[in-house]
Amino acid sequence: MHHGGVADVGAGKARRAMTSVHRFTSAAALRTGIIVHATGRRIRKATSAEGAGESGLAKLIELHAVSSAGDMMITVALASTIFFSVPTDQARGRVALYLLITMAPFVLLAPVIGPLLDRIPSGRRAAMAGSMLVRAALAWMMAGSIAGAGLQIYPEALGVLVASKAYGVVRSVVVPRLRPPQLALVKANSRVSLAGLLATGLAGAVGALLHLVGPDWPLRGAFLLFVIGAGLAFALPHQVDLAKGEERAVLHADAPPGSPGKVGLRTVGPSVVLALGAEGTLRGLFGFLTFFLAFLVREHPIGGLTPTLSLGLVAAALGIGNTLGTVLGAWMRTRAPETLVTLMLTVALGSALAATIAYGAVTVVVLAFVAGLTQCLGKVALDASIQRDVPETVRTSAFARSETLMQLTWVLGGGLGIVLPLVGVVGMATASGLLAVAVLWAVRTRLTLRPRRTSTAPDVA
Repeated sequence: MHHGGVADVGAGKARRAMTSVHRFTSAAALRTGIIVHATGRRIRKATSAEGAGESGLAKLIELHAVSSAGDMMITVALASTIFFSVPTDQARGRVALYLLITMAPFVLLAPVIGPLLDRIPSGRRAAMAGSMLVRAALAWMMAGSIAGAGLQIYPEALGVLVASKAYGVVRSVVVPRLRPPQLALVKANSRVSLAGLLATGLAGAVGALLHLVGPDWPLRGAFLLFVIGAGLAFALPHQVDLAKGEERAVLHADAPPGSPGKVGLRTVGPSVVLALGAEGTLRGLFGFLTFFLAFLVREHPIGGLTPTLSLGLVAAALGIGNTLGTVLGAWMRTRAPETLVTLMLTVALGSALAATIAYGAVTVVVLAFVAGLTQCLGKVALDASIQRDVPETVRTSAFARSETLMQLTWVLGGGLGIVLPLVGVVGMATASGLLAVAVLWAVRTRLTLRPRRTSTAPDVA
């Protein structure tokens, strides 16, 4: 009896302890659920502001955030395989190969994917969902092959890039269709971009934590995100697939003004050409610094700092500049895009010259920050120019093709950063020379510019 009583008392204490743990766990889960629900409600409120919820733009913002997060997960996995895990010389070769593969989507987009999407505009939601599902399948395949880091990962990465860029083209076309009347198209684009940027930052941190578990885990996380994204794509409003009155736009004057069915961007006003050239230069500078400095500071850290700290400072400067530029672009009023884009080029040139003359940690970090800031604000100016000067019937197509060109310049800039010798002053001088040519051209064009408005109610504020 004595032993039985002791056992009963012990069992009672155990039950009370389990009950306390259960209550504590339930309370913690309840608090966590409340916090998650409140956070989700705030995010939904932010994405739905200014009529974005009613028009369907909020759903596109959420879709783009998921897409950007998935792409970032794949980037984290690839970076650990082709960049950080090998010596600098081998890494440069692998990244050069990766950039060459990156060129392929743009080669395919121009003659194949872009016109194909123009001919089947009613399949935009299906195209975006298809891009998500293709990336999901390839991410799962890459998860099985990334451990060996063999060449088979490159065709898979190529497929991811093609699908991602195809999604980007369609997304550029969809934004004008979902823009609420009270929200400027420039701000709508900036809001979508900002959501993607924030999601990228969060996914980068999560992907790094998943990589600690195993090199394939970021890819499995990307798989899940892309599957979710496919569902979000099909949930977009039906007006996404409407294309009444739209025509194609091309980036060169291969058709005379007034010819039916085609309008070359050079025939609708030189301000668009100015913005394209200037923003292309700024996007190329951003790609150049991203790769050149990434390899440079591994071999020759700046300012006597350690390689890790040097790389961290440069990456932080690029990221902070990019974030600040996106935030500013989301609320600024763009009344003179020609002046803004010329000013951004001039600011970038001044920073590059300072880094060339007084090469050091401070000037290099400032240049990285300026590169991120100016390429974002230059994109705002480019969007404003297209919105103001390109006829509405070809405006959505013009946005898609301009975005393809901008991504191509980023790849070209990154390629230049890889092939240059790893000498800091040489890199800064090269950037200064290219920017100087661009500034001279932009100033000359700006002085002779007479903007032509083609819409009766321009919406650039």
